[in-house]
Amino acid sequence: MKSFNPICSHPTLQLLEKCKTLYALKQVHAQMITTGLNIHTYPLSRILLSASPLSLTYALTIFNQITNPTVFLFNILISSIITHHKNHTHIAFGLYNRIFTHKNLKPNCFTYPSLFKACGFHPWVLHGLALHTQVLKFLESSCDHYVQASLLNFYANLGKFDVARYLFNQISNPDLATWNSILTAYARNASNSTSCVSRITNGDSSLSLEVLYLFTEMQNSLVRPNEVTLVALLSACSDLGVLSQGIWAHAYVVKNNLKLNCHVGTSLIDMYSKCGCLNLAYQTFDHLRQRDTLCYNAMIGGFAIHGYGQRALDLYKKMRLEGLLPDNVTIVVSMFACSHVGLVEEGCKIFDSIREVYGNEPTLEHYGCLVDLLARAGRLQEAEEKIKKMPMKPNAILWRSLLGAARVHGNLAIGEVALKHLIELEPETSGNYVLLSNMYAKINRWDDVKKVRKLMKDHDIYKMPGSSLVEINGTMHEFLIGDKTHPCTKEIYLKVEEINNRLLEYGHKPRTKEVLFDIEEEEKEDSLSYHSERLAIAFALIASDASVPIRIIKNLRVCSDCHDSGKLVSVIYQREIIVRDRNRFHHFKDGTCSCLDYW
Repeated sequence: MKSFNPICSHPTLQLLEKCKTLYALKQVHAQMITTGLNIHTYPLSRILLSASPLSLTYALTIFNQITNPTVFLFNILISSIITHHKNHTHIAFGLYNRIFTHKNLKPNCFTYPSLFKACGFHPWVLHGLALHTQVLKFLESSCDHYVQASLLNFYANLGKFDVARYLFNQISNPDLATWNSILTAYARNASNSTSCVSRITNGDSSLSLEVLYLFTEMQNSLVRPNEVTLVALLSACSDLGVLSQGIWAHAYVVKNNLKLNCHVGTSLIDMYSKCGCLNLAYQTFDHLRQRDTLCYNAMIGGFAIHGYGQRALDLYKKMRLEGLLPDNVTIVVSMFACSHVGLVEEGCKIFDSIREVYGNEPTLEHYGCLVDLLARAGRLQEAEEKIKKMPMKPNAILWRSLLGAARVHGNLAIGEVALKHLIELEPETSGNYVLLSNMYAKINRWDDVKKVRKLMKDHDIYKMPGSSLVEINGTMHEFLIGDKTHPCTKEIYLKVEEINNRLLEYGHKPRTKEVLFDIEEEEKEDSLSYHSERLAIAFALIASDASVPIRIIKNLRVCSDCHDSGKLVSVIYQREIIVRDRNRFHHFKDGTCSCLDYW
């Protein structure tokens, strides 16, 4: 027979849930004192939980009047402070110190999770290492799963994935919360924030792959995933462009009646967008019952990377009409959308609205969008002036935008200025040197190309190899430039030769100026033929069904020759080819590209 404690169901405690103001709370507190409830631990914990969000000062006053507070009450207040008052984390650590130095108290497994959460933020990071030693001192070796999960989250946030993984591996039969902790840690650190749409493939793919491997292990352990699990899985699918696994996750949500909340919805929109299925992304967005700013950001970003600038702007306006306030990411993805289709005036208006409409100061990232917007449109001098007049020091991203646009528009003088700044900021980044080499090669200044390459060699800097991934029947196949490691290499190279012959029949002339070496024209043509995306397309033509689009993910920007040949191949073989390069998507269909050659 279960025991019944009348204190837990006392009518006065039920009133606490209705207290929305400090005045109302004080009235209930007075009743607790009158009835003697305030001498019992459970009622005290309830009023601390209610008081802390309304007034930390009042909560501390109540706590300091308790004669002998238990560890349970300390834990309640510590957790509430870290949840509701991040700027007062020092008070939470002060309370922990009182437990730590008390002669009759010691921390328990409920003390540490919220403290480790606080250690994820500056300036408390280093305190987490000390806390770990105290966990080892005060808790049993096989401590609570929540403590272990908070520990591995802490180390993952520090970037110490070897430690996080070691801690995870020490847990026997990890529960759902623990699986979610390790999956979320890997997924969060693999992908950069949504605002980085200008580089849609710069996440750490090794961490994203680890998410997929871990998820497979989780399924084998028979632990059922929930919404948190699927958000982490979908994030990894977005980074890697693994459409089949992403579709499986969506089907799992539907089949198991999981809640399609804003978090899951946003992840699905992002996944479909970054896997090249913009229509499915918008269908998901359109069917969400509730949409917050993050949902809109994901969908606007999806339109942006696929080159639908006007649709992105229409959604930006709709979001504002629905009463949702744009955040920094909204501004970035909206300006990005304008930048990639040449909507310069519209993009400038959005930039001006940061100060004029929302009363905020533009961030460095906003200035980066403005410079990219102007530079892509050929307004290079104006873009350079914006950089010079910025109220903060420009970073490498701004100078690289200027250098890339200088290459496209053939402005060598500005390109050289941009590279000078880039070498100071990022002396070991190969892409900066390669962009300038491309400019010199384009105008046959081979001596200058050799100087740049010598500079790279002297500093042990090597060009990042082009890599392309193509998914065939749920399996990802990777190709590098000139790759001959694939089991079907012989068939692939025969297909490349066939493609080249067909391209010549259609009048294609290879853009040999894309090749950075002063070699014979015939050798240059051969070099272009074996770019990684050419090999991926050849394999897809052999191995995939003719009715499905070819989806390719490339780690670098597509070169002009591969872009031209991609349009022709879509006509010759009647196949839609979708290429996601590091900047945006290119949909090749019926001889045209969705970018309309503005890229």
